[in-house]
Amino acid sequence: MAMNVGSEGDDEIMSQINTTPLVDVMLVLLIIFLITIPVVTTSIKVDLPKEKNMVRETKPENVIISVDVKGKIFLYDTPIKNSDDLLQRMKKFAVMKPQPEVQIRGDGKSDFESVGRVMYAVQRAGITKVGFITEPQ
Repeated sequence: MAMNVGSEGDDEIMSQINTTPLVDVMLVLLIIFLITIPVVTTSIKVDLPKEKNMVRETKPENVIISVDVKGKIFLYDTPIKNSDDLLQRMKKFAVMKPQPEVQIRGDGKSDFESVGRVMYAVQRAGITKVGFITEPQ
């Protein structure tokens, strides 16, 4: 089989613009704009809900663990020796029905490591409800 690569008569200048690719691009852009414009402009007025910062109250059955600046751990007001002691105490709370919520109060200037040890001990004890106490702005 032979292929005709070109001949000497094909060197003429083509004076017409091929508009087929241009029309294809314009049709694609028209379809994209027709699909996206109704999504962007909505004419239905809706009263969206407002954000509320609800203050959580500490219930008497909640377990409060505090971590001070030096990394010392306190269960309510009682100092805890180490993470293993905290783990043993948390296991007692884990078997209660219903299980109480553990609220961790970590000092803003304390190391994250000490708060992480508390979280790890609470998780190992099997407590499922854990929260962090912060001050509102």
